[in-house]
Amino acid sequence: MHRSASLIAAIVFLALALGSLYRLLVGFPVVIGGVEIGQVATFFAFVICAALALILFRGSGRVSG
Repeated sequence: MHRSASLIAAIVFLALALGSLYRLLVGFPVVIGGVEIGQVATFFAFVICAALALILFRGSGRVSG
């Protein structure tokens, strides 16, 4: 059960990282509550989500005891 939950979370974080990367490359505006979210925030979101996805993918491959 733990491995499948880690794999699902890794896929979710990977999707978020890919969405952030797409926004960085295309540059479309994102406005939340009337405030435009900058590219710097999107870059940090990409780095964090990609790192979490990598950690979870690596961890889901291991057999827990």
